[in-house]
Amino acid sequence: MMMNQPGDAQIICPACGGLNRLPARRMQDRPNCGKCHAPLFAGKPEDLSAAMFDRHLGRDTRPLLVDFWASWCGPCRAMAPAFAQAAQRLQPRVRLGKVDTEAEQALAARFGIRSIPTMILFDKGQEVARTSGAMDTQAIVAWTERALPRG
Repeated sequence: MMMNQPGDAQIICPACGGLNRLPARRMQDRPNCGKCHAPLFAGKPEDLSAAMFDRHLGRDTRPLLVDFWASWCGPCRAMAPAFAQAAQRLQPRVRLGKVDTEAEQALAARFGIRSIPTMILFDKGQEVARTSGAMDTQAIVAWTERALPRG
C-alpha cells in the first residue's frame, strides 16, 4: 500500500465515486480515475446526490463549492451557465457541485437552505463561507478565491 506524500491529494471520481490519490504536481495533467478511467476534472459542476455529496465532503481533500438550486427557480436557472464557467476556471483547485434542493430535501434542510440559489464553500469537511443570490462567473470566481482558506 502506498502512503500519501506531503502535497498528495485524495480526489473523488465524479463518474464512479472512486477514491484516487494524486500527487500535487499531477493536478494539471488531466488525470483519469484509476478505477473507471473517466477524467477526474471534467471542467463542469457535478450533480451531487446526498451520498456523493457526503463522499466528496468526507474524503476529497480539495475545497468543495456547492450550488444549492431548484429547477423552478428563475435566478438558479440564470446562474447555471455562470456556475459552469466558474468550474472551468476553478478546477482542479476546487470541486464544484450542484445539489437539487427538490430532489435532496434532507440535505438542503441539514444545511439550513432558506433561499436559492445559495452557494456554500466547504474545506476539510467544514463550511467556510456561504452566500445567497445569483452571481455572474467573475463574481463566483472572485467570491470563492476570497473565501478559500490561506495556507
